[in-house]
Amino acid sequence: MSKAEQTKQFIIEQVAHIFNKKGYAATSLKDLTETTGLSKGAIYGNFKNKDEVAILAFKHNLTFIRDRLRKNILSSHTFLDQLLAYPKTFREIFRVVVQSGGCPIVNTAIDSDNVNNLLQEAVRTAIGEWKQSIVSLVKNGIDSGEFSKNSDAEKIAQVLICLVEGGYAMTKATGEEDYMQHVLSQMESIIMALQQGRTVCESDSEQK
Repeated sequence: MSKAEQTKQFIIEQVAHIFNKKGYAATSLKDLTETTGLSKGAIYGNFKNKDEVAILAFKHNLTFIRDRLRKNILSSHTFLDQLLAYPKTFREIFRVVVQSGGCPIVNTAIDSDNVNNLLQEAVRTAIGEWKQSIVSLVKNGIDSGEFSKNSDAEKIAQVLICLVEGGYAMTKATGEEDYMQHVLSQMESIIMALQQGRTVCESDSEQK
């Protein structure tokens, strides 16, 4: 890694939590210079503009969550355990994420709505990738005979994602951890039900 790349990485690592806590619009150049100890020229000499800093900060905040998820998924041997790696991981990192300002996906989605199209697109991409990873696990579990064939992978992925993001949002709004803990328990119940003959998220054709 070159010196310029090292400086760029240093800046992102230092300011990522500020963007997550204060949001795109509220994060000022003063925040960036005070946090990094660098001048305005040193910061913007490494990036095109504030948008680039914000997007890279968002991706950096996601990396922490994704790395922990990947580690737990790779250490699981069944599709059930791989799906259960999601609530397991969010339990493990819950307090760290809250202390850093909350989940970067829901934070950035709300903060950038009608304000920054580039950040909105980054959020949509992250959600799409997350959804696809869950859909793939559910479909693989169905194909292997591990999960009920009635399971609707798309619905399950959407529900699990909404539960997590809703749990983080309500915990952040109220300061009460029970919201997230109940959400994670509900996620586990939904995932465990995939093994049974009937799930909480059946395909429309099976419900008729």
